[in-house]
Amino acid sequence: MSITLSMVVKNEGERYLRRALLHHKPFIDAAVIIDDASTDNTITVCKEVLSDIPLKIVENKESRFVNEITLRKQQWNETIKTNPSWILNLDSDELLESSFLTQLEIITNQQMYDAVYFRLYDMWSNTHYRDDQYWYAHKTYRPFLVRFKPTDNYVWKETAQHCGRFPLTIAQYHHFYSTVKIQHFGWSTEKDRKEKYERYMKLDSKGIFGCLEQYQSILDSNPNLIKWSGNSDYN
Repeated sequence: MSITLSMVVKNEGERYLRRALLHHKPFIDAAVIIDDASTDNTITVCKEVLSDIPLKIVENKESRFVNEITLRKQQWNETIKTNPSWILNLDSDELLESSFLTQLEIITNQQMYDAVYFRLYDMWSNTHYRDDQYWYAHKTYRPFLVRFKPTDNYVWKETAQHCGRFPLTIAQYHHFYSTVKIQHFGWSTEKDRKEKYERYMKLDSKGIFGCLEQYQSILDSNPNLIKWSGNSDYN
């Protein structure tokens, strides 16, 4: 059984993309990437790093992120068109611990579970993650790897933002919790945090789709940080 990496990217060529693709390449057999109207070398990086595996790149001429549900549906639909066995849905600033290699064969060959849940840690630097009343994603397991079932009817959370990266249907799947962790580096620099804050203020300034207090906390000058204790996969 094979794993297909599914990813949405936009202007990631000079950020974390190359490192993420190189890091996850040993885990995957194919990749489907939605380029959401990049204006940099993002597509070139994808083609260079993944040149020796089946790669499908879909190029959006105009960005769809302002209505995220359309983008996530596009990502899902383009991915399942390739008839994948398993779908690993990661963003370009996320790193799955390399210890996943020890579980990969067992997961893809078993028939009891159809989804694998992981914990994601919001890194506030290369070495520390944030932990407080607004930043606690690492305390909850979420699906990042699912078995594709062609006969299922997939239903989505129909919201413009924070719609989830998978259909709601996935929540009904038998699943297990992996001990492998995911590091999310999208918040790890001051520049990243400022840009994300400005983006959320533009897309959801009233907190209709998310938590306004959490958006405001992005710029906290002295957040509570905890030293990362998992495998160090940062290069």
